[in-house]
Amino acid sequence: MTPGKAYLTSEEIRRFSARSDRWGVWLVFHCWAVIAAALALFAWAPNPLTFILAVMVIGSRQLGCAILMHEAAHRALFKNGRLNELAGEWLVGWPVLADLYEYRRYHLMHHQHTQTDKDPDLNLSKPFPTTRSSLRRKIIRDITGQTGMKLRAAQIMAALRFAGETDDVPQASQTFAQSFQGRVLGKALIANLIIFSVMWAVGAWWWWFAFWALPLLTWYQLVLRVRNIAEHGAVEFSENALRNVRTTYAGPVLRLFLAPYYVNYHLEHHLVMHMPCFKLRKLHNLMIEKGFGGRMELGQSYWDVLKIATSRPESKGG
Repeated sequence: MTPGKAYLTSEEIRRFSARSDRWGVWLVFHCWAVIAAALALFAWAPNPLTFILAVMVIGSRQLGCAILMHEAAHRALFKNGRLNELAGEWLVGWPVLADLYEYRRYHLMHHQHTQTDKDPDLNLSKPFPTTRSSLRRKIIRDITGQTGMKLRAAQIMAALRFAGETDDVPQASQTFAQSFQGRVLGKALIANLIIFSVMWAVGAWWWWFAFWALPLLTWYQLVLRVRNIAEHGAVEFSENALRNVRTTYAGPVLRLFLAPYYVNYHLEHHLVMHMPCFKLRKLHNLMIEKGFGGRMELGQSYWDVLKIATSRPESKGG
């Protein structure tokens, strides 16, 4: 059952669920255009500031690729089914080493069993609230590439049929790692070889390492963790669709660096999971108009959510 049926009419759900090929093209184009713009800025004015800015922007668009692949997993990126699958694989999935079909299988279980013992993402929310020092250690591992390297090693080992330890990696990323068989790895390598070739053609051979591999290992891992915390960290452990998931408000800067493509409207996504992302804000406004705002789990900012998620007192031993 669609959780949104308890709050929305059938006509409203149908209206918000309508897909659009034009929007699908725009979202995919926009994602890669932002990446190109970050590279163009560095090429025009190469210096440490534009280098760091490019890494951060591209890392956020790598999350954008994962979000658009998530859209395709719900068959909401394109109205055309074949186009949805092709774009979900080759344009936004494989470039960030993500398997659309394995993700879809796993992720639909998350929607079916959100914040229950059967939720495969439960390890993302159960540790919260945690301490500031615990989250600080995780963030340091993310931004220094330790988490990313651990995940990439797990993917390679899984492709070679070895077991990898990924205890400190978000469950969604663990799923990507565990599903990486040789066939999957080959497609991801092809997609990244294309990116490498394009970057070399317009820039230099080292651009892929600096502006694709580096963001994927660092900034992408950081924003992925923050996104996961905001969505289900320190919320109710229940089946209440308005309290077991969170929507977090974000301004233009945070949408650029942390929350692209309406991903912050996660509560609305859980209400109607097959709704295209570009309609999430409209659904949020409708829910507020209907008077449900006081019952919804809403974060006023990502900073406020992180403060809630790290509200557990430090142990006496430090």
